[in-house]
Amino acid sequence: MYRSKYHSKKVTIDGETFDSIKEYRRWCELKLLEKAGKIICLDRQVKFILVPAQYETFPRYSEKTGKRLKDGKRCVEKEVAYYADFVYQDAETGRRTVEDTKGMRTEKYIIKRKLMLYLHNIKIQEV
Repeated sequence: MYRSKYHSKKVTIDGETFDSIKEYRRWCELKLLEKAGKIICLDRQVKFILVPAQYETFPRYSEKTGKRLKDGKRCVEKEVAYYADFVYQDAETGRRTVEDTKGMRTEKYIIKRKLMLYLHNIKIQEV
């Protein structure tokens, strides 16, 4: 079993890996709510792009003939993404909820939370 620097234990159950036991327990609660018809469209680890990858083009030439080829493209900065623990909709209102099971609020997480609100107008519900 893997232990992070914040002492959470990864847990794998039925082929699904969760970052912590707390996250697994919340998943079980949400599955029950879905089964009872209270929520719909329950999903895990939903990716939200916060900053897209940055690319640059560069000239390319044939090694044999020296002729100019189509420009190449290389990544100079990887994308920044936030992975929501859970995303679901209220069955009655249709309101979408983005949820994160938190133990420790790191600086990195706080910045991503703020970017989610600013860029996507999504306020993350912390459990």
